[in-house]
Amino acid sequence: MRIRLFAGAAEAAGREEVSLAGPLTLASLRGALAAEHGAEFADVLSRCSLMVDGTRGGSDDLVVADSATVDVLPPFAGG
Repeated sequence: MRIRLFAGAAEAAGREEVSLAGPLTLASLRGALAAEHGAEFADVLSRCSLMVDGTRGGSDDLVVADSATVDVLPPFAGG
């Protein structure tokens, strides 16, 4: 699956996009990303929203298809 990282998530990972083989649950996806990119990224990821193919990810047991695009969106301020 294609995973696009934005703002602080991209900065913490040192890249704007990564790929993972799926299908994975959202919990497994978060775990795989945290394991690959380290503690700083895991901290940022814990505060992020995940969008799966343009829809806000639901529960951690949601299965994400291998063909999906996942956007990792940190909280941000502004109007």
